[in-house]
Amino acid sequence: MKLQIHSLAYDDLLAGRDFYEMQQAGLGAYFLDTLFSDIESLLLHAGVHVRVFGYFRALSRRFPYALYYKLNGEVIEIWRVLDCRQHPRRVREALRK
Repeated sequence: MKLQIHSLAYDDLLAGRDFYEMQQAGLGAYFLDTLFSDIESLLLHAGVHVRVFGYFRALSRRFPYALYYKLNGEVIEIWRVLDCRQHPRRVREALRK
């Protein structure tokens, strides 16, 4: 299988990095390392996660973030990486973009 990160998901990752870097120096880099590790784990576990709003949702192990992805043949398409602490209506709206 192959991973594809869409531009919206990449922007979500950068926004999360910036947020955590403002909290503590170096935490933003740790956030990215952790989330990219979670993304790579999809190569083994893609498709086993619960479906939410038409996407598979994989939860990060260390941060309150969720990876929203779809399977397209042999490609795992990461569409969004969203903070789980937001209202579900905002998540639904973000996934409609």
